[in-house]
Amino acid sequence: MNAFLRFCRALTVPVAVLFLASTLAPTAAIAGMVGTDTVIEGESASTDRQLVMDFMAREDVRGQLEDWGVAPDEAESRVAALSDSEIAAIAEKIREEPAGEGVVGPIVGALLIVFIILLITDIAGVTDVFPFVKK
Repeated sequence: MNAFLRFCRALTVPVAVLFLASTLAPTAAIAGMVGTDTVIEGESASTDRQLVMDFMAREDVRGQLEDWGVAPDEAESRVAALSDSEIAAIAEKIREEPAGEGVVGPIVGALLIVFIILLITDIAGVTDVFPFVKK
């Protein structure tokens, strides 16, 4: 027991000096204002990256990648390695593409407009297209 106490006393002084030196060492603190544009760019980059990753997770996209011979996991790892500017460009293209739009909508709209115009002119007596319109 006596040897243990001597060991502890011998170790106490160096440990105390080490702790005191580590707490008294001056550290430089740098503070500055963070601009709004910096915060928005950071949030925009994470939002864009999430948009591209969600796009890559869709089943139709995965199927197309497999048709092209690209493993979807490999494609996702490559997308994760892209820079923020590359992700922003891809996300912008995804946003620009029409979702669910096709040729059917404009054609149906045009036919409906033609039908209404012919119906009005038929009611007015200018044309005789529809037999169900009484003049």
